[in-house]
Amino acid sequence: MAAQVQRMSRLMVKTLRDDPADAETLSHKLLVRAGYVRRNAAGIWSWLPLGKQVLENITRVVREEMDAIGAQEVTLPALLPKEPYEASGRWEEYGAELFRLKDRKGGDYLLGPTHEEIFTLLVKDQCTSYKDLPVILYQVQTKYRDEARPRSGILRSREFLMKDSYSFDTTDEGLAQSYALHREAYIRIFERLGLEHRIVSAVSGAMGGSASEEFLAPAAAGEDTFVDCPACDYAANTEAVTFTAEVALSVEDGAAGPVEELDTPDTPTIETLAAHLGVPASATLKNLLVKVDGEIVAVGVPGDREVDLGKLGDHFAPAEVELVTAEDFTGRPDLVRGYVGPQGLDKVRYLADPRVAAGTAWITGANKEGVHAKNVVVGRDFEVDAYVDVVVVQEGDPCPKCGTGLKLDRAIEIGHIFQLGRKYADTFQLDVLGQTGKPERVTMGSYGVGVSRAVAALAEQTADEQGLCWPAEIAPADVHVVAAGKALQTEFALTAAEQLAAAGLRVLVDERPGVSPGVKFTDAELIGVPKILVAGRRSGDGIVELKDRRTGEREELPLAEAVAKLSVS
Repeated sequence: MAAQVQRMSRLMVKTLRDDPADAETLSHKLLVRAGYVRRNAAGIWSWLPLGKQVLENITRVVREEMDAIGAQEVTLPALLPKEPYEASGRWEEYGAELFRLKDRKGGDYLLGPTHEEIFTLLVKDQCTSYKDLPVILYQVQTKYRDEARPRSGILRSREFLMKDSYSFDTTDEGLAQSYALHREAYIRIFERLGLEHRIVSAVSGAMGGSASEEFLAPAAAGEDTFVDCPACDYAANTEAVTFTAEVALSVEDGAAGPVEELDTPDTPTIETLAAHLGVPASATLKNLLVKVDGEIVAVGVPGDREVDLGKLGDHFAPAEVELVTAEDFTGRPDLVRGYVGPQGLDKVRYLADPRVAAGTAWITGANKEGVHAKNVVVGRDFEVDAYVDVVVVQEGDPCPKCGTGLKLDRAIEIGHIFQLGRKYADTFQLDVLGQTGKPERVTMGSYGVGVSRAVAALAEQTADEQGLCWPAEIAPADVHVVAAGKALQTEFALTAAEQLAAAGLRVLVDERPGVSPGVKFTDAELIGVPKILVAGRRSGDGIVELKDRRTGEREELPLAEAVAKLSVS
């Protein structure tokens, strides 16, 4: 069966010579310039014909691999009632990122960011016996998230296409098998798409559950940071990296003398304090004050480290965590802004990083304006109520598995898999009748692939200075035919396009009248189809030029040979 021929003269595609003024990432620039997407509003995008084809090709690969593991496709509504999300707690947990709305009768609804609750209720309605399980259901659907600052084009938008699937089993062993099936399916999906990826340990966040892994596509434009051990197979999202507590020192054996107050005017920050005293920041103790559901809590970390607010939020979840403000110091003489120290804090819980171990001595605030204290020893001068691993991971931190210094890389999250367990089944009392005749609580898994994100991730990883450079599996065409001349070349280009299509190849032919060969060549490079076939100066002899878009390799050969070569490539 002959494949489709798309004519540039009829295709709704308008390429741009210049980058969009608001574009920061390579994928944002090129997808707009090549006519794949157009912006409607902040974080809201239209997919034009070429972009839609790439999006559909990725969706096809995802569907094929999901079907291959026995998953069944459904379509659930994007407009959802409030009650299931209120029951699970996520109506509040999602915070401002959840699109909430009311109907004309005042009923509360939301635009679905993910569908655990709705799938759970669907299975509760449809599956009543252990004989109905295991089952894997999936959908490819538009999701919504009210991003505070949509950016990077389709990488971080308010509306995006996602494949989400859910497994339902009666045993933990069955859940582990469903999880493994998805893991292997995802590996095949990303290999077929041509996406370089890493599988890393992750945290579950608002999804809930226990075991969790992310599939990350390394890219400079990535908003996720992950650690990679050069000596072993350890890799993790920075929020999932954990460190064990330092070995406690004996206070009696320590070299620190008694606490000594230091006059340190105008040193409210670690940087100014370290410079004033001529000591490294690592010798100081930083004390961050936060409010946890309104209660002030102090978190102590070495002065050369930063607190990861994401980790801290996960530690206290579902409680709300926010930084203190100037008003919070009013009426609190024990809290001196810029000079807080753990010794002498009144009615404030004190948490600390494991590096702030018993017996270690620090320079820290003296709880007096313009004064710090040195030789402040953990366990002698103050106590730590609890240790929490909440520092931002740094390059060179020891690998939790082998101790080698870790490396940091940027990446785009393209997939995430969770073993949810019985969190949602408990909420909605999802039981089936077991083999013993008694009800058994179902256990679940949740698995997502960012379909529209994969388009941007591929653009980031494969583009070059000339433009996009799609892998063959997801390109909008197999061959881009360029008529580099007038009537003779155009007629020969159309003949080539027909022969290529008859051989089963998807063809994009640029036969636009009045457009110079230079512009056509530039557009072909920008659009990024894997093979470019040029009907040029030797068209009268039946000779074409065949170019590989990725390698730049060129060769001249008769049209029939080119068709045969492309048909088997």
